[in-house]
Amino acid sequence: MAKTIFEKLDGKYERQGDYLIPCLTVPAEEEQPIGVWGQRHLDYLKQYRKVTYTNLLTSGKLNTYLADINRQAQERFYWLIEGMKQAQGITEQLKAENALEWTGRLGNIRACAREIVNEEIVYA
Repeated sequence: MAKTIFEKLDGKYERQGDYLIPCLTVPAEEEQPIGVWGQRHLDYLKQYRKVTYTNLLTSGKLNTYLADINRQAQERFYWLIEGMKQAQGITEQLKAENALEWTGRLGNIRACAREIVNEEIVYA
């Protein structure tokens, strides 16, 4: 009997009653921690980009991809906050003189940076 394409690629079968079922496995990938940005992107992929999600999952590259997205987003978030703090003149002196104003202004900056990162990286 001629070999199937699956058998030519070193595929294995498992007998289930009268049928031979191919033993399919997902390639193993390196486990990497995924932060909040990666989790948000994962939810976005599952809901709006199902084909991309399935392709990454079945190729064994999903975890690596999400860890990379998380790293990019975290770096962008940090640099946005630092740039906005310098542009608006938010310093340690302001923190010492008026902690409440410093907290409010920094909270606004963090919210703006979060929206930019979500728009540019997480939900793109």
